[in-house]
Amino acid sequence: MSGASLAVVVPSFNEAARLPLLLADLAAGPAGLIAELVVVDGGSRDGTAQLAGLGGAQVIHTTASRGRQLQRGVAATTAPWLLLLHADARLQPRWPEALQRAMAAPEAAWAFDLAVQGPGLPLRLLEFVVRLRSQLRQLPYGDQGLLLPRALLERGGGIPPLPLMEDLLLVQRLQRLAPIRRLGCPLQVNGRRWQRQGVLATAWRNAQLRQAWRRGMSPQQLADRYYSSEGATPLISPECD
Repeated sequence: MSGASLAVVVPSFNEAARLPLLLADLAAGPAGLIAELVVVDGGSRDGTAQLAGLGGAQVIHTTASRGRQLQRGVAATTAPWLLLLHADARLQPRWPEALQRAMAAPEAAWAFDLAVQGPGLPLRLLEFVVRLRSQLRQLPYGDQGLLLPRALLERGGGIPPLPLMEDLLLVQRLQRLAPIRRLGCPLQVNGRRWQRQGVLATAWRNAQLRQAWRRGMSPQQLADRYYSSEGATPLISPECD
C-alpha cells in the first residue's frame, strides 16, 4: 500500500437499521487503513445522522441526491484513495486485504462483487450476471462500491451531481482513463427491493430507465419516474442488471 491512506464516503437516507452495521465493519479493519470516514445524510428522519456521528463518522447534511451527496463527501476529504459505499452495504471477510492489494497495484478503479442479502436462485443468478458484466464489460454499478485514486476521479471530472445515473456516468468516464477491475471480494447489499418487486421485474424496469437516459431523458425526469414507481424519497439509484 506504500503508505497510501483511504477516505470512505457514504451517502445515507433513512438507513438507521443498516448503517451502524457498515460502520462496525469499517471499524473492524486494520488501524491506519481508513484515514477519513464521512457520511453525507440527505435529510433522514430515523436518526441515521445521529447514529453515524456516534459511529465515529464526520456527518455532512445536504439534500437527498446521491450524486450530490457523494460530491459533497469527496470534497470534504483529502486522502489519496477513495472508497464510495452505499449505506445499506455490508463488508465481508478479507475486505481489508482486497483493498490493500488494489491500492498497491497499477492505477485502476475497483469494485466489489455484488452479494444480495436473501435466499433464492433468482438472486444468485443476478449476482452471477453482475459478476460477468463487471468482469467482461468493466461496468460495475454504485451498489458494488467503488475504490479509486482521487487523482483518477479528478481526471474523470469528479462525481456527477445527478439525482440518478450518477454511477453509470462516472464509470463510463473512468473507462476511458483506466481499467475497472474486480476486487474479488463480495459486498452484501440489502435485498429488499429485489424481493419486494421481483428480480426480473426490477431488472426490466432498471434497463428501461437506462435506455431512456441514453436516449436523452433528463436525470430529473428519470428520478421522477423511478421514485414514483418506488413510492420512495429520491435517493436509491436503479442499479444492477
